[in-house]
Amino acid sequence: MAQYFQIHPDNPQSRLIHQAVQIVQQGGIVAYPTDSSYALGCHIGDKAAMERIRDIRQLDDKHSFTLVCRDLSELALYAKVSNADYRLLKANTPGAYTFILLATKEVPKRLQHAKRKTIGLRIPQHNIAAALLETLGEPLMSTTLIMPGEELPMNDPHLIREVLEHRIDAVIDGGFCSMEPTTVVHLEEDTPRVSRQGRGSNDPFMPHAVS
Repeated sequence: MAQYFQIHPDNPQSRLIHQAVQIVQQGGIVAYPTDSSYALGCHIGDKAAMERIRDIRQLDDKHSFTLVCRDLSELALYAKVSNADYRLLKANTPGAYTFILLATKEVPKRLQHAKRKTIGLRIPQHNIAAALLETLGEPLMSTTLIMPGEELPMNDPHLIREVLEHRIDAVIDGGFCSMEPTTVVHLEEDTPRVSRQGRGSNDPFMPHAVS
């Protein structure tokens, strides 16, 4: 049965954050709040946990997971970032965006898009997510918490507990989240391209906005 942590969204309790991070480090799956919606996260090196998430969401092996990072320096460890991309990232992170970039050798091959060798990365603007990442000291391998057959992400921690308490290891209750997923921005080519409009504005990535 999943542990249930009620964590203050503005001032996350360090003791509870450490307990949640221990669960991740021991191979567990956590549901946690972000600036877009709730997400499922696990340790970047844990293939078994990743397969459990695939099973929960009924995802095929073509689905790409996202690495949720603390900051730009961590993001740059896992992705190839040009000077122009860096300026865009700096101006729009943290925020409700997932950026698709060419992966570096630091990214496990199973996390990369099989053909394009890309990886999704994001830096959320949420105190609980930031505290988790800072304590963990590395990215969380994550995916939006959208259940099979549903179009919108889950945003009610009590309902998440009810639905998934026997399938995940912890639910972090940070209150209600948005029901919008992130905006997905492709930066692996010369010109930015928005492939999914979500919570983040696409204005910074329109042709007129790119220097």
